[in-house]
Amino acid sequence: MKNRESTFQADAVRAIARRLVTAGAVLSLAIGPAFAQSPAARPAPAKPVAAHPMGGAAVDDARLLAADGEPGTWMATGRTYSEQHFSPLTKIDKANVGQLGLAWYGDIDTERGQESTPVVVDGALYITTAWSKVKAYDAKTGRKLWDYDPKVDPANGAVACCDVVNRGVAAWKGRLYLGALDGRLIALDAKTGKVAWSVQTTDPAQPYTITQTPRIVKGLVIIGNGGAEYTCRGYVSAYDAATGKLKWRFYTVPAQPGDPTNTPQLKTALKTWDGDFWKYGGGGTAWDTILYDPKTDLIYFGTGNGLSWSQEVRSPKGGDNLFVSSIIAVKPQTGKYVWHFQEVPGDEWDYDVTNPLMTADLKIKGVMRHVLMQAPKTGFFYVWDAKTGKLISAEKYAPANWASKIDLKTGRPVENPDVRYTDEKAAIVQPAPLGAHNWHPMAYSPKTGWVYIPVTESTTGFQSAKPADFKVKERVYNTATVATSDKITELYGKPGAPQRGNIRSYLEAYDPVTQKAVWKAPDKDYGPHGVLATAGNLVFSGDWSGRFNAFDAKTGEKLWSAPTQADVVAAPSTYVIDGEQYVALLVGARGLPPGQARTSASSANNSRLLVYKLNASLTLPSTPIAGSVAGKVLDPPLLTGTNEQVIDGEGAYGRFCAGCHGAAGVADKSIPDLRYSPVLRNLATWNSIVLDGARADKGMVSFKKVLADGQAEAIYHYIVSQANKAKAEQAKR
Repeated sequence: MKNRESTFQADAVRAIARRLVTAGAVLSLAIGPAFAQSPAARPAPAKPVAAHPMGGAAVDDARLLAADGEPGTWMATGRTYSEQHFSPLTKIDKANVGQLGLAWYGDIDTERGQESTPVVVDGALYITTAWSKVKAYDAKTGRKLWDYDPKVDPANGAVACCDVVNRGVAAWKGRLYLGALDGRLIALDAKTGKVAWSVQTTDPAQPYTITQTPRIVKGLVIIGNGGAEYTCRGYVSAYDAATGKLKWRFYTVPAQPGDPTNTPQLKTALKTWDGDFWKYGGGGTAWDTILYDPKTDLIYFGTGNGLSWSQEVRSPKGGDNLFVSSIIAVKPQTGKYVWHFQEVPGDEWDYDVTNPLMTADLKIKGVMRHVLMQAPKTGFFYVWDAKTGKLISAEKYAPANWASKIDLKTGRPVENPDVRYTDEKAAIVQPAPLGAHNWHPMAYSPKTGWVYIPVTESTTGFQSAKPADFKVKERVYNTATVATSDKITELYGKPGAPQRGNIRSYLEAYDPVTQKAVWKAPDKDYGPHGVLATAGNLVFSGDWSGRFNAFDAKTGEKLWSAPTQADVVAAPSTYVIDGEQYVALLVGARGLPPGQARTSASSANNSRLLVYKLNASLTLPSTPIAGSVAGKVLDPPLLTGTNEQVIDGEGAYGRFCAGCHGAAGVADKSIPDLRYSPVLRNLATWNSIVLDGARADKGMVSFKKVLADGQAEAIYHYIVSQANKAKAEQAKR
């Protein structure tokens, strides 16, 4: 589809955000009354020098360190090094947020998940979209400045475990840095979008992907990767921002004994594994959070699950399997190990701890502490001493049955023995693999002292594949687990068993000092969504009902809401130009909100960049695109397959399809929910997609080489059966 120019107000005039750059601090001309900051936090006055040109992206260490001195910019994915997703701006506040209106919008030409937080610097706004595309806009008017398409081979979509998404760019000294889905790290000229350099950070023969935002630290670009469900071994790399030259690499799990990449730390970690685990790849990929803390001069990142998920398969005698599901701290210049904290020893529930990290200064027991904080998948909120990694506190912020508590002396979870599973023993686990909190940015407000977390409650059943029968396959999930089985069904059928699957979601205000929830704002429709907090005592977050909302940061009262016509997963950002505060949000996820029709000619899920300001009155299109239908309508054909086909299809779906399309046929990511697909009405059309690759250009490549004869049809009948079950359940309501 062709790009469609962004819509904007007719009287809008392009403006250049002029700033005063100093050697050690940066001051914004737009500060005025919109900036609330304590006198001690204000950077010292300095002699002004030349202003930045439009789209100059003149970001460096000094400017990032002094980010609070120009609150009208949003220079990095979390705004500052602390990644608190907090803005000191107060022009939009509780009293006037009801006057917020749409100032301009831009249609997006991809229709998968949109997860980028807008970066706004020197008058230009930058986002990434699905398929690793980059777009630049005039931040005031919405005029598109340029866009860039790295032309990722759609075949990479087949090994993108959680959709072909991208979470944003990093700005540095006139360039933007992008981690592309196919493993490339790309430097772009911020004014033109032209490629300055590009390097391949992964082995193209392996199913690695990149969806995270790069971080820039002292002239180095820090990037990780994903792929821990396939055959990958995790690592984090640092590249010279000027040249693209590799400077260091930190592997997160050991290779086989004698491998030269096994550092002293990895040789020690090797003792915590059993068997020939390296044949599976190892896992432990660092696929999202990376944070640099200037106060400790450390880089922190989280690691994911081991490979396979089933510990019975990957490490038969158990063990902690370091450094899976761990937080690791390294020195920025060298990547040298400093400390680690393993949150889930021997993880076998996909409890990645790659979820957002943030630093803050908290008064704990009367003493100011500089801390590192995380609300990971596990349901426990962690607070560590940022310098040493010593655990300060850890309590449940959401329901969790896998552990009763975290032992503060050892730092280890006190596990519920019933949640360990084998090929003979099933388990029901809460939270499910997507966690109580996944990648979606949370926010911390120094004004309230609370963290705002998008929480999801869910459960799932686990059972291991039989180790003797399990064989590693290329470019498909190698988790060695089954999503459904008679034993799992039996557990869910027992009295007092929890609800299966997704239960509820909500925005939660959480006090990290007292380790208690303060308030919860429930979602009408289930789904997580990123968060922004401001000094105007507001918390902004979208939802899966097609709304963008503002809440009272102290009470959780919803103060404002506007239609987005799309599901929202990304976090917003906010900025100031010519004295006006704007709030920007990228929308679009799986399908459409209930009852919402397609209104965008560019994307089936109404993907758009929406930008708001006070007293603006632009509206989104209301006329449905010809032939479109409202979102989430179940209309499956009658089941014609045999019981044997449905059973065979269930097993094949779990191995080859569930990673993207969701367990038991229920989509839980941004990939389409197959139960709602009109393709179910024609088996030949189904086969043309699954076997012949009719939608390879959209990322759904052919699975002909990995599926046995009859498996495509069996999967089809399984999905038809699941769709009819869901329709029957809806009819009961």
